[in-house]
This record gives sequence, C-alpha cells and structure tokens, in this order.
Amino acid sequence: MKIRKEYTCPLELTHDIIRGKWKPIILWTLGKEPLSLARLQREINGITQKMLLEQISELLPFGLITKETFEGYPLKVQYSLTDRGRKLLEAITIMQAIGSDLLTEEDMGNIP
Repeated sequence: MKIRKEYTCPLELTHDIIRGKWKPIILWTLGKEPLSLARLQREINGITQKMLLEQISELLPFGLITKETFEGYPLKVQYSLTDRGRKLLEAITIMQAIGSDLLTEEDMGNIP
C-alpha cells in the first residue's frame, strides 16, 4: 500500500487505506465478531493466508483493527474492529447495500 506524504482531500487518504479487493471484506467480516486468523481466512472465500496477513498488516497501523494475543499453548491471536474500524464499517455497509441492489436489479449473481 502506498501512502502519499500529502493529500488534498481526506477521502483520498481513506481510499488509499482501504483500497483493494480484500480490505473492505476483512472489515465487513470482523464487524460480525472478533476472529482468529484461521477463522477469518475460512470466513473470506478465496483469500490466501499470505494475502490476509498482508492486508491485516496494512490495516493495523491506521487503527482500524486490533490484534490481541492470548497467552498459553497454542498461542491464540484474535483480530477485532476498533471504534475507527466500526465507523468505517458504517460506510462499507452502505456500499454493500448498494452492491446488493445492483446485483438484484442486474441479475448478476447470488446474494448471500
């Protein structure tokens, strides 16, 4: 992910942070409940573990998700949305609703 040093609009920065196929889907999935990496990968059809880890590592520095590590064996790690992530999820929810409407109107596939 490339973040510029200067932006002319806050929307540009937000777009750069969540740009791509997987980040909005990761945020959407974590909006349901906190999940381990393995469970998050199972919930997101088609994402590889490598891609998931890469996308998570790009979301963490901006405070959209948090990583919690639990002691014990085996080591347990859980990801969840932060308040900022929940706020962004509101916008993603609107985008998802528009996509659902378009899929239905255009008969473009099955809506889960």
